[in-house]
Amino acid sequence: MFSGISGNVLILGVVSFLTDVSSEMIYPLLPLFLTTVLGAGPAFLGVIEGVAESTAALLKLVSGIVSDRTRSRKGLVLAGYTLSSLARPLVAAATGPVAVLAIRFADRVGKGVRTSPRDALIADSSDSTVRGKAYGFHRAMDHAGALVGPLLATLLLAGAALDLRTVFWLSAVPGLLAVLLIILRVRDVERKRTSDGSILGALPRDGLRRYLAVLVLFTLGNSSDAFLLLRASQLGVSPARIPLLWAFFHLVKMLASTPFGALSDRIGRRRVIVAGWAVYALSYLGFAAAASEPACWLLFAVYGTFYGMTEGTEKAFVADLVPAEARGGAFGWYHFAVGVGALPASVLFGLIWERAGQGAAFLFGAALAALASILLLALVRESPPEAQNPRAS
Repeated sequence: MFSGISGNVLILGVVSFLTDVSSEMIYPLLPLFLTTVLGAGPAFLGVIEGVAESTAALLKLVSGIVSDRTRSRKGLVLAGYTLSSLARPLVAAATGPVAVLAIRFADRVGKGVRTSPRDALIADSSDSTVRGKAYGFHRAMDHAGALVGPLLATLLLAGAALDLRTVFWLSAVPGLLAVLLIILRVRDVERKRTSDGSILGALPRDGLRRYLAVLVLFTLGNSSDAFLLLRASQLGVSPARIPLLWAFFHLVKMLASTPFGALSDRIGRRRVIVAGWAVYALSYLGFAAAASEPACWLLFAVYGTFYGMTEGTEKAFVADLVPAEARGGAFGWYHFAVGVGALPASVLFGLIWERAGQGAAFLFGAALAALASILLLALVRESPPEAQNPRAS
């Protein structure tokens, strides 16, 4: 499992695990806290998440470009994780919804600052022959944290009889451990800096531009997973079993990420991504036609496999398509493209569901995934091994 995984990638994986444990101790409980303790409504919850994710998407672009022009990617990674780890537990002290908005904003600023430089540092720290495996491993550790965090919160609430605010304060512990690991164990990798001051300098190759255009198209059909939870409730999954279904979903993603990332190192990124998008289309067709709870659990397993096939592989493909000195900006554009497509995707899906029914909404998502798969094969070439940049010494 760990062969070919460098020390930097291993530590960054543990950092993501600890950070997700911290985040997921709070995030699933936040709607309950806002509505029952602070008296906010669903509309304000939407405002909070919209502001938070839009902020993160924009800052991922900026921080990635900045990281290409500085000597230290680690500095931006450390700054981002530190800000999030200090801000996130302050939800425990919030006395009103506006305070939660400010805290979530600071948390997402931290995520925006760290994500693209971190993804570029993973590429800098990995040989091209195991790059897919490296990103797959990192995503697996991230999903492991997303699995452990809610379970730990449930244990503290139900087993130790702690209240919500105490659980939020305790979430600081894994977050601060993650920051300490970055300080002590993460190392910068020597690399050539880019001197191009233009924002488009971060997109030096047509292949990446075409790839991101196709990715935006796919993302327009990839709505929020909240709609899948709504569909699960329609199929008979009770509120008490929804958290178990969500944990099962993260377990599948965790188990699938590393093997499929490694597979992309052997057979090519495009093949794995296209296969993953096909699995996505099949799962959405399944959600459109499903009629029972057992079918729902099976479909969540299939859908989780799609994540395992694509999340790490898509990032490895970004790293393959650009020279080492432009990776930060390339990842910035990648995350920005996904963020730009995500908001209208959920709006479109919700409108179609409301006006034409859930079947039409899921069919729309499946159709865009199929179209994106065809365009990826037609428009984007695989980067040949000799053109990829091996790990710097």
